[in-house]
Amino acid sequence: MTPLDLGPATTTLRALVASVRDDQLRLPTPCPAYSVGDLVDHVGGLALAFAEAARKEPDPGSGEGGSGDASRLEEGWRERIGADLGQLAEAWRDPAAYDGMTAAGGIDLPGEVAAAVALNEVVVHGWDLATALGRPFTARETDVAACLSFARPFSTPETAAERAPAFGPVLPVPEGATPLVELLALLGRRG
Repeated sequence: MTPLDLGPATTTLRALVASVRDDQLRLPTPCPAYSVGDLVDHVGGLALAFAEAARKEPDPGSGEGGSGDASRLEEGWRERIGADLGQLAEAWRDPAAYDGMTAAGGIDLPGEVAAAVALNEVVVHGWDLATALGRPFTARETDVAACLSFARPFSTPETAAERAPAFGPVLPVPEGATPLVELLALLGRRG
């Protein structure tokens, strides 16, 4: 597999995280269980977990790190999460990250699948955060295409049980939808 470049998607998400004001932390997001603060904490945890997965160095506590709890946001969280997103992109630039098995969030999976999951998390949660903040969102076509390749197999009636609770129910894809809107619909979001 050709390594995925998570750099552009993590750069977009880093800018969004850095732009969150304290008075926005309680705003709702397209993720019904998450406020903006919860989502930001989740992003910080997933950045660590998937960087560790790329390095094949899972931290026993990292499985819980991405659960999403705004009360864990400490002083300097914007800078910390931004740095962790940068390390996430850097970790997946190593071709060895795609070899063999790894683990993220307590789940064993092939390295190339972990990379696709990481990119999907970054792109979709970037859209979630931008939407919650009322900001525009764009993603590279190649990133959306890679995310669609990951999401489509999990968007059939036969895989409904495997989706929960990570993804919402599949929504109808509007006629003429852009690939990003299709991806969002497959993951239970109205784009």
